[in-house]
Amino acid sequence: MKQALCEATDRYLAVVDFDKPFHIWVDASDDSVAGYLSQYDENTECPLVFFSLKLNGTQKTWAAVHKEAHAVIAKLKKFRNWVFSAEIYVHLDHNPLTFLTESAPKNAKLMWWSLALQEFNIQFHYFKGTHNIVSK
Repeated sequence: MKQALCEATDRYLAVVDFDKPFHIWVDASDDSVAGYLSQYDENTECPLVFFSLKLNGTQKTWAAVHKEAHAVIAKLKKFRNWVFSAEIYVHLDHNPLTFLTESAPKNAKLMWWSLALQEFNIQFHYFKGTHNIVSK
C-alpha cells in the first residue's frame, strides 16, 4: 500500500521539515473526504502524507462546506504535533470556507470549527474544482 501511494506521484513521500510552511489540500465527495499534506522544496511540491476519511450516515447528509471543514479540522487534529506553530495553507475548492476564520459564521457547527481553528496560523486558499487534482 505504501509503495502504491509513493508511485501515485512522480515524487516519493518527503520527510517533514519543521522550518517550512505546510500545505493541506482537501476535497469532499458524497461518501468521503480526502486530501494530502505537503511542503515545498524550492518550487517543487513534496507530499508528506495522503489521507481519507469515510463519512458516517449523518455526515453524508452534510453540505459540502461542512464536509470540507470537517476534513480540515480532522487533519489538523491528527497532525497537530507537526503543524502547531507553523504556517499552514489550506487549499480547497469551496469558497465559503475561505471566510471561516475571518467572520463569525451563523451556523453553530461552522462557529465551533472556526473557534477550533483559532489556535493555528492558518490561511485558506480557494481554487476551482477542476484544478483539485493531485498533480504528478
